[in-house]
Amino acid sequence: MLKKARHTYNNIATICLVAMFFSCTNSKKEVRDFLADKNLPVGSAIDIYHVHKDSGRVTSKTKAPVFYDFSNRKEHPYKEFPKGIEIITIDKTGTDSTTISGNYALTYDKTKVSEIRGNVVITNHSKQTKLETNQLFWDQEEHYFFTEDGFRFTTPESVINGYGFESNEGLTKWMAKDITGDIETIQKDI
Repeated sequence: MLKKARHTYNNIATICLVAMFFSCTNSKKEVRDFLADKNLPVGSAIDIYHVHKDSGRVTSKTKAPVFYDFSNRKEHPYKEFPKGIEIITIDKTGTDSTTISGNYALTYDKTKVSEIRGNVVITNHSKQTKLETNQLFWDQEEHYFFTEDGFRFTTPESVINGYGFESNEGLTKWMAKDITGDIETIQKDI
């Protein structure tokens, strides 16, 4: 009788264990929804270094001390770089073209618009131009930068300060608003 009771308990324990193992299967969607409800990222990384290639040619490099992936958001999936970011674009000759850096960044997946904040610096190495501001929006599909914040734009010929700036990614075509400073122009440009 004692042997039969022990055998019954072992069977019950085995059935409970098997039931527990098979009941713990969650789909990826369920896990993502759970993390989104708790405002947790679906992924994170420390000291990232990402190299982007197009047709075997390096087109950009991204460095960041901390990265959070919130692509589990239904409405507005995004990526967060809470401790800063540095992006280096590479031209077709393989040299650094433009460097973008800031203390904090958000990139929205659906709109391909990034917001970079805190000590934002964009440098075009070949043209020797530099934009400095506290907040910048970057439309990656249109290859376009803009800010309504205060800025300093430095070229080899002049330094321009103001509020409101728009430019292409290479800082070669730009429009400055509400400016102060000395600007050197060519007569045909006026």
